[in-house]
Amino acid sequence: MASFDDIAGDFAFLDEWDDRYKYLIDLGRNLEPYPEAVRDEDHKVRGCASQVWLLAERDGQAITLKGDSDAHIVKGLVALLIALYSGKSAEDILAIDPEAALAPFDLKDHLTPQRSNGLYSMIKRIRAIAEGAQAE
Repeated sequence: MASFDDIAGDFAFLDEWDDRYKYLIDLGRNLEPYPEAVRDEDHKVRGCASQVWLLAERDGQAITLKGDSDAHIVKGLVALLIALYSGKSAEDILAIDPEAALAPFDLKDHLTPQRSNGLYSMIKRIRAIAEGAQAE
C-alpha cells in the first residue's frame, strides 16, 4: 500500500472529483483482505451509514490496522486512514491532527454528510484504540 504522503500527492495531481473518487475506490480495492473471523459486532464502527470494520493488532509499540467496508468509496476512506495511522505508536496516532492531515483532500466539501460522519467515526475509533493501548 502507498504511503499517506504518496496518496496525498497522487490525489492532488487529479483535477476532477470523478477521478478522485475512482482513486479512492482503487485504494480500497488494494486493501489487504480483512479476516472473516473478525467481521463481527466488536470490530464494527458505529456511526457509519455503511458497514465498516476495523481491526487493530499490536507489534511492540506499533499498532497495525486492517479494515473493510461494504461501500466502495468508504472502503477507500478506510484505506486512506490506514495509510495515515497504521504502523505508528499510540502516542504518534494521538499526536496526529486528523483535520489538518486530511485538509489537502478537501473531503468535507465532496463527501455526503453521512460519509463525513462515518469518516470521523472511524477516526474516533482509531483514536480510542490508541488511547486504550496507551493506557496498558
